[in-house]
Amino acid sequence: MTRVWQWNRPVTVREVLEDLQQERSIAYTTVMTVMDNLHQKGWVRREAEGRAYRYTAVSTRAAYSAALMNEAWSTSDSPAAALVAFFGMMSPEQREALRDAIRLVRHDEESGADQAPGPAQQPAPEAPGKAPGAAHRPSAAAAEPPAEPAPGAASGTEGDSAADRSDPGR
Repeated sequence: MTRVWQWNRPVTVREVLEDLQQERSIAYTTVMTVMDNLHQKGWVRREAEGRAYRYTAVSTRAAYSAALMNEAWSTSDSPAAALVAFFGMMSPEQREALRDAIRLVRHDEESGADQAPGPAQQPAPEAPGKAPGAAHRPSAAAAEPPAEPAPGAASGTEGDSAADRSDPGR
């Protein structure tokens, strides 16, 4: 997801692969699988473009982080204790940012601001089979982007196949 958010535009498996390969050796099929997993979980949407897919993040990084925090809060045996422990880990700058956020929320409540959520407030996608509002996060495998074969593409192989050469977007 980090790579998809960094690009801030629809990306192909090939683009993500080339970006990741600057840091480490990784197989095309690994990236393709992770992108597909992200799609299956609802974290990215995809559109066919020729023989490849272009993937776009469904929510912002801020919405994703908020969903993770909400999940931790709602699944804790002691939400107050979890918050105290979390706040204790924060730097002074982070605590100041939290105070600013609380001031904004209070201001909105006092002014009766009932407006549509901004991009950072948009809900993250929900996991299939989870109750509404129950956030989820990609599995550990999703740290590396997944994907699936594009329509009509040969499956399961990587390298310089005819399909790879014929699709400049991969």
